[in-house]
Amino acid sequence: MESILELRNVVKNFTGFKINGISFSLEPGYIMGFIGANGSGKTTTIKLIMNLLHLEMGEIKVFGLDSRQHEQQIKQRIGFVYDDNHFYEELTITQMTKVLAPFYKKWDWNTYNRYIHRFGLPSNKKIKTFSRGMKMKYALAVALSHKAELLIMDEPTSGLDPIVRSEILDILSEVILDERCSVLFSSHITSDLDRIADYVTLIHNGTILFSTSKEELFEKYSLVKGERSLLGENLRPYLVGYRESQFGFEGLVTDKAAVQAMLNGNALLERPTLEDIMLYCTRGRAV
Repeated sequence: MESILELRNVVKNFTGFKINGISFSLEPGYIMGFIGANGSGKTTTIKLIMNLLHLEMGEIKVFGLDSRQHEQQIKQRIGFVYDDNHFYEELTITQMTKVLAPFYKKWDWNTYNRYIHRFGLPSNKKIKTFSRGMKMKYALAVALSHKAELLIMDEPTSGLDPIVRSEILDILSEVILDERCSVLFSSHITSDLDRIADYVTLIHNGTILFSTSKEELFEKYSLVKGERSLLGENLRPYLVGYRESQFGFEGLVTDKAAVQAMLNGNALLERPTLEDIMLYCTRGRAV
């Protein structure tokens, strides 16, 4: 199956920072969580995909098309939701949508009206009166109303209350059921991605540390907790990272079976969260 999004050896240089030859791909019908600390390169990568920044080296393909040579064609098939949406605040959403809709050849008013009704958005109030959650719902309604095959979302749930976040996550889970649409979901709220992501890509200081299925991550890594005396030479080859306290240590390990046999029941091994994996893979030993 052809990838809906593919980055190969992408490079972008800034003063003091570099997107360092990154590569990953996303197939149709899946949600990819794109995670990393603030400043790690998530937003820069998204801007490169959207051709908002000049690509210096490498290749980006969307729907099998070169992102630079076929920009207009590609953007007809993409829905994008950014952390900071740029709407005309003095307009109502009815007025704003009449500005936006003509740009999309496949705009569907029935789909748009269905989402506006579902989200309970008032059509006669100015956008400046909307809460952050309402603005994000409106942006999502617009993104879903022109039969987009790829949703690109940059920190869409940041700053939202749990109820609104849950509502947006439910929508995204529904969107991919037809296996036609995929979602690239950039976020530092890893609990959201624990819930809905099929694949996870971790970027750190402009470098991809891994891009794999969420299931494979949880098969590979385990969280271990025990007394500090267990931090011997035998355990260290399996440790991705750890932190110590006066009460003991906690760490991320590979090869759960080998670690269990080695520690012989003297430590607790648990399923990690994505936040645990991100923390230890990027920081190593966290004192």
